[in-house]
This record gives sequence, structure tokens and C-alpha cells, in this order.
Amino acid sequence: MIAFVSGPVTALAPDSAVVEVGGIGIAVQCTPNTLSGLRMGRPARLATSLVVREDSLTLYGFADDDERQVFELLQTASGVGPRLAQAMLAVHAPDTLRRAVATGDEKALIAVPGIGKKGAQKLLLELKGRLGEPVGAPAVGRPVTQGWRDQLHAALIGLGYATREAEEAVTAVAPQAEAAGGTPQVGSLLKAALQTLNRAR
Repeated sequence: MIAFVSGPVTALAPDSAVVEVGGIGIAVQCTPNTLSGLRMGRPARLATSLVVREDSLTLYGFADDDERQVFELLQTASGVGPRLAQAMLAVHAPDTLRRAVATGDEKALIAVPGIGKKGAQKLLLELKGRLGEPVGAPAVGRPVTQGWRDQLHAALIGLGYATREAEEAVTAVAPQAEAAGGTPQVGSLLKAALQTLNRAR
């Protein structure tokens, strides 16, 4: 198993990054939250989980070991594959998922694309006791209470967009950030900004 990759970031895309390891470019699937912390040409260390299929080998990357562990534990529930597990982590931090499962919070799971009411109920039953207890303070998603504009702008520049394009995208998602009541999620904002840029091109 490849436990982690470490090296300079040589490419960034909306759902993946390429990290150079020993002269080889390793493609790693990541959530927007993880990608927002990476910069082109800068060193990075990503905890990873290798998913083996008959026709493919896919490496998933995470900001830390805790996120990777939750990703793997989520897949012990029936019907949860790597894509859905990654989607859950794109919407919620590991501790938020632990808290949702511990408290039976259906709404938190329904907020994940691809999970309906029945699916959420089934997941709560299957995952109960598997993810462990929440370890941090209560949180919803990945709040960015200060400097979200700078973080989002830097993430877009890191993905290869021009300064002007990044500035326009930040302005376009500002209403969404303000509607979040002062705690916008950088991952959600990055998704919205990328959609805006794709429409403009």
C-alpha cells in the first residue's frame, strides 16, 4: 500500500493533483478542500489510499492521516465506494461525520450529493460505532472565518487561472460566501468558482 506521497506539485485540476515522486508524476484524486491547500511547484505531503479495481488503480489523497482513515472506514458500509466516500469528505470534515453518525444526524448525510433519506438512514445504522468519537470542537463543514477571499484566490491561481480570472470568480461567489453567515466553506466556494470559470470559457 502507498501510505503517502511527498514531493513538488506539478499539476492541479478541479479533482486531482500530480505530485512528483522520484522523477515520476503520481496522479492523486483529492477533494476541493485538500486541493485548496496545494500550490504549483511547492512541496506537498498527502496521505493516500490506493483503490484497486480489475481495470484501474486509483490513488486518493488527503490532507492528513485522519481523513484517510475515515475515507477507508466509510467504505466498510455497503453501497459506499471510494467516490461516495470522497464526496462525503468533500462536504464534511472527518469530525463532522463522526458527530453526524454519533448523533444520528440524517440531514448532514443528505447534504452529500448521491445520498437520499433512506440511504442516510442505512448509513447511520451501518457506520454507528465504526468511525469513533468526535475529537474536536463542534464544526459544520470546513469553516473559513477569515481571509476566505485570499484563500480562494490563491487556490484558483494554483490551479493555473490568470489573476484577473481568479478575481472575477471570487467576486462571483461573494454572495454565496456572505449567505453562509461569516463561515463560508472554502471547498464549496472553490467548486462554485470553478463552475463560474467554466461557464465563462
